[in-house]
Amino acid sequence: MTERLLQFIWQFQYFNARELLTTEGESLQVIQPGQYNTNQGPDFSNAKIQVAGTTWAGTVELHINSSDWNIHGHSSDRNYRNVILHVVWNHDKNIGLPFPTLELQDKVSKLLLHKYEELVNASAFIPCGQRIQEVTDIAWLSWKEKLLVERLLVRTETILQQLESAGCSWEEILWWSLARNFGSPVNGAVFEEIARSVPIMILARHKNQLQQLEALLFGQAGLLEEEFTEQYPRLLQKEYRFLNRKYRLKKINGRPALLRMRPSAFPTVRLAQLAVFIQQSRHFFSVIRESEEIKDLYRMLDVTANDYWHYHYLFGETSAYRKKKLGRQMADSILINTVVPMLFALGHYHRMEAYKDKALRWLGSIRAESNNITEGFSRLGFPAGSAFDSQAFIQLKHVYCDARRCLDCVVGAGLLRSVAR
Repeated sequence: MTERLLQFIWQFQYFNARELLTTEGESLQVIQPGQYNTNQGPDFSNAKIQVAGTTWAGTVELHINSSDWNIHGHSSDRNYRNVILHVVWNHDKNIGLPFPTLELQDKVSKLLLHKYEELVNASAFIPCGQRIQEVTDIAWLSWKEKLLVERLLVRTETILQQLESAGCSWEEILWWSLARNFGSPVNGAVFEEIARSVPIMILARHKNQLQQLEALLFGQAGLLEEEFTEQYPRLLQKEYRFLNRKYRLKKINGRPALLRMRPSAFPTVRLAQLAVFIQQSRHFFSVIRESEEIKDLYRMLDVTANDYWHYHYLFGETSAYRKKKLGRQMADSILINTVVPMLFALGHYHRMEAYKDKALRWLGSIRAESNNITEGFSRLGFPAGSAFDSQAFIQLKHVYCDARRCLDCVVGAGLLRSVAR
């Protein structure tokens, strides 16, 4: 037995409620179990019970053992002054509380406990994998939307924290996030550090000079410190030295990694593409706010690195000709991980539901991500039709399935309800 399972049992009254008696032998009737409280204080608020013919209203606290009340120090906590009932699994000790105690261990279905143990101890891809298809389409759709909003709210919290450190500049934190996205998982942190070291105001001054933009990015990344023989990297090196002196830029601590990466995803290529995006984009943040169609964003992300990079992946090392165009998969990633969270956070901050609705709608227009999680759900009969689905699946797997939070999941809780009735 866990305290969360006990809360679940009480919340939905999954126990034999006939002829209930308190540990003192008084008759007890549950009129309202109360509302589950995830914040500080008793587990359930706004409860109503009747004890020996007298009706009481207040809060309910649950513990595995009666003695846990003292262990948790509730007697001295003002938040617990309105408790009217102590619900326990095991009444191990009479602690003299001024309100009744109810013991539940002999009133709960053994089948429910067995099914719960099966779920939390399952070693499959997800605990309920064998029965997940029993969930109705309507329940599944609403649950996916809730998962998606939950995931976006977590990202919103991060964005709003950054907003304060960026002087309330949405454009600045969009630049940080965009750079991080261009860096992909391997170099994301380094690329964000580069972005933070070169304020967007400085980039705006050199927006029409691609070589200066490249010089700023490559120089801050520490990639212009060698002795070059080719003319182009030497030109960037010269530009960077001038700009570095002018703006007194502070070098970042790390350097982008190259190991175990596809050449097309080399940090040199990504920085070159990022420089072109900065040059070509016009009021990117405004476009995110004002556009209704996501195709407008795809057009802005249709960028190709300058001609030098068609013959290079690294400075000074020529390669076969290949245009270094930002691919559709990378564009999708930027929309999923930068544009949509930024738009949702903007709507949350300004209490504009239209922005939040648009963010969810755009996710439904982006191709689903392909990874181990989406492939796992596809094998179970739930293929991801769009990024709306894939992002929901990622949230479900990481936050609920892996943590065995089956009682907080629509799927897991629904399966347990079917054996509790």
